[in-house]
Amino acid sequence: MPSMLDAVVVGSGPNGLTAAVELARRGMSVAVYEARERIGGGAATEELTLPGFRHDTCSAVHPLGIGSPAFATMPLDRHGLEWVHHELPLAHPWADGTAAVLAPTVAETAVSLGARDAGAYRRLVAPFTGHWDTLAADFLRTQWLGVPRAPLRWARFMAVAGLPVAALVRRFRDGKARALLAGLAGHVIAPPTSLASGGVALMFALAAHERGWPIARGGSQAISDALAGWLREMGGTVHTGFTVKRLDELPPARAYVFDTAPRDLARIAGLGDAYRGFRHGPGVFKIDYALSGPVPWTAPEARRAGTVHIGPTYPEIRDALRRATGGRPPRVPLLLTAQPTLADASRAPEGKHTFWAYGHVPHGWTGDATEVIERQIERFAPGFRDLVLARATAGPPEMAAKNANYVGGDIGCGAFDGLQTAIRPKLARVPYTTAHPAVFLCSSATPPGGGVHGMCGHHAARHVWRRLRTAAR
Repeated sequence: MPSMLDAVVVGSGPNGLTAAVELARRGMSVAVYEARERIGGGAATEELTLPGFRHDTCSAVHPLGIGSPAFATMPLDRHGLEWVHHELPLAHPWADGTAAVLAPTVAETAVSLGARDAGAYRRLVAPFTGHWDTLAADFLRTQWLGVPRAPLRWARFMAVAGLPVAALVRRFRDGKARALLAGLAGHVIAPPTSLASGGVALMFALAAHERGWPIARGGSQAISDALAGWLREMGGTVHTGFTVKRLDELPPARAYVFDTAPRDLARIAGLGDAYRGFRHGPGVFKIDYALSGPVPWTAPEARRAGTVHIGPTYPEIRDALRRATGGRPPRVPLLLTAQPTLADASRAPEGKHTFWAYGHVPHGWTGDATEVIERQIERFAPGFRDLVLARATAGPPEMAAKNANYVGGDIGCGAFDGLQTAIRPKLARVPYTTAHPAVFLCSSATPPGGGVHGMCGHHAARHVWRRLRTAAR
């Protein structure tokens, strides 16, 4: 290792690894330090229930991974990453055995929403289909840094995307379309009245039509391993089992890039209460299942989908999210579930399946949501409990213990509401820089926020590179 590195990255989640890769590909010497014994942060896979059953510890389905502008420039397939698609990206079942679907085509999706809303859905998404590359690049960035790649299209998109999903659903007359969009917006764990939550729903819908909602063969760990593999190929190093408490515990470097929660960065770098105004959002209660067979959904569409949202209705989704953000325990939760073994049999013994589900709960909640979650699943898959061989539960304390970035169980690393929707982690022209000229932040606490897309690390690395290049001159 050189006596002086160009950059040290703290944390090996997708953003930290992306930042390291972006710097290494520019010829810089880079080392990554990770507190846990394995890399990956929220993109990791472990045997959580029984031997041979491989479960994703947090993120499982990756519409923004396959659609990431950062990942698109990397030879991750050469390092073992293979995207696998289910027949349907997403199903949203109803109690009568039918379902709304988010399908590869706009037409199939529209038909599933009913005759009265099919045209409204087409009109919503049609202006933006076929333009994923520019829309994703413009959406997944700090909005005030740089000019959009397609300014006119971006202005038209933001006229819709800037709305709360509560306003967006008024375009529709019946329940299925409203519930489908609200469930998509629920991924950011914010009330339907949150600004730009409509944009999140629209981007997820477009991702399904443009790129799909795939999983990584073998588990989400494959994404992290591929990033680390390319980093090592370019001369970078990765060190695990190294907990950083102070900046001077790290090797000398020209820049230190943190894939951590903002207050952890401030503590380690000696920046005091630099992020005192930063707020963490609600938590999640997650259950991983080892099953003796596939989930017995009543709706046939759900048996073909990689992701299944259980609301079912817009009022129930709205209430579930309000309860979580308002500090009340779950009653009828919105469930986000994934069934990877329908497309990737390598994750379980022959004939067996893994299943992943989480519901939203208040920040730091210490209760047990197992009963309300399984009651909700049984409404749409009677007999589900009879298939359970083992389960592993994780509420906010357990999620935070596994990943220090998930403060209070907040898997998005920062509340998605109010001004913090866009201005995160604090008001600054360049949100990746800090008061320390050699210290930078690249976690999901920075724009564009949560998700396995690496774009926080991508943008942070660009500013690190510019700062170092200026210093060298």
